[in-house]
Amino acid sequence: FGVYLGVMAGIRRGKLLDSIITVIANLGMATPIFWLSILCVYIFSLKLGLLPVQGFTWLSENFSLAVKQMIMPVSILALVPMAQFARQTRSAMLEVVRQDYIRTARSKGLKERAVIFGHALRNALIPILTLMGMQLGYMIGGSVLIEQVFVIPGMGNMLITAILNKDYLLVQSAVFVIAAGVSLCNFAVDIAYGYIDPRIRIK
Repeated sequence: FGVYLGVMAGIRRGKLLDSIITVIANLGMATPIFWLSILCVYIFSLKLGLLPVQGFTWLSENFSLAVKQMIMPVSILALVPMAQFARQTRSAMLEVVRQDYIRTARSKGLKERAVIFGHALRNALIPILTLMGMQLGYMIGGSVLIEQVFVIPGMGNMLITAILNKDYLLVQSAVFVIAAGVSLCNFAVDIAYGYIDPRIRIK
């Protein structure tokens, strides 16, 4: 969703939509996660009564309750990466749409959608993929603030508890799992580079 917003802002530079998306992205990057979490709990749980206040339930135990409990933490956890993807995509698109091959594609009579998503976005994806790999690796480690507010027994909360309790074996195990996850994310991003850009494909 963030990539799509960035594309829309990039191809409509200086227009109203570009300004709206840029303001929303800046707000998303600047808003403290813990404050937004508490605000969402106050509005959607205490005032409107639409979602549970906190807790975690496995999908196999109660699917409906599990989905309701995941809506707020997942949405809030995705806000900052979405804003970063939108900003990064906009910057990359602004640089790519000025290239000669984009003008050539348009002069050949290709539809604008094919030019933007088939040519421009594909060449702008390299820095976006790098950012995605970093964000995915960060999410594997868990978000302590989100887990604390919504009382989720996640990796970050467990790691903090293990550190406070001086459970060194658990700390080492958690760090190893996080490091392995980050390494796999970086490996996947490196492989994706070759599919996106044939120039850097290893033969």
